[in-house]
Amino acid sequence: MNIKQLESFKKTGRKITCLTAYDASFANVFDRCGVDIILVGDSLGNVVKGDKNTLGVNMNDMIYHMQAVAKNVSQSLLIADMPYQSYDNAKKALKNAQQLVDAGAQMVKLEGGREHQDIFKILQKYNIAVCGHLGLQPQSIMDMGGYKVQGREKASAQRILEDANMLEDCGIKTIVLECIPASLAKKISKQLSIPTIGIGAGVGCDGQVLVSYDMLGITQNTPKFVRNFLLSGNIESATKDFIQAVKDTTFPADEHSY
Repeated sequence: MNIKQLESFKKTGRKITCLTAYDASFANVFDRCGVDIILVGDSLGNVVKGDKNTLGVNMNDMIYHMQAVAKNVSQSLLIADMPYQSYDNAKKALKNAQQLVDAGAQMVKLEGGREHQDIFKILQKYNIAVCGHLGLQPQSIMDMGGYKVQGREKASAQRILEDANMLEDCGIKTIVLECIPASLAKKISKQLSIPTIGIGAGVGCDGQVLVSYDMLGITQNTPKFVRNFLLSGNIESATKDFIQAVKDTTFPADEHSY
């Protein structure tokens, strides 16, 4: 999978699948099963390090896990999260993004919109592919008052929509939409020419992402938008069931959406 193929999925209406991985073994299973995108997410703070949020994840963590994942992936597109405070300014963002690319990432993901416009532009200038992230932003939960659905009010929905358009104008290759109403996510997905990948954003997105530990039922107190695919069989069959459910749009269902 490469970025050009990702763009073609949007044009043809083929759904995109994405799972998180933090080590070589899980990455190898997901890659063999045909997951389109593997995200080395800062969610490792929650599911690997045992923290309550992602704020304690740093660049050393991300580089270490990115290198481990990259060693066992030959087909899936690799995206790495830029951790908290790693893109406070354009110079810092460029340096850290390049480190993740050197570790094996084909794309880096940043949370936020217009407040990072200069950063998006400098990464574009240096040919570093970027994935955006709008809606619920785990690195900003202190400002957002916790893990809450975003975009329910007219003003906040309009801001998310405007930021999505701005990201596309900045050359962003794809956007993750997290925990926003399904109707808003569908509207954004229709307006943009770049793919959207939803998590708790309804079936109208161009693809779906889940934290793999949630998808496998390993974590406790999972969010509403999660479905446990490991009810029978093994991790490989659960991964294939997830892929099939996203492709045929049976996941997410109404009960997984807002």
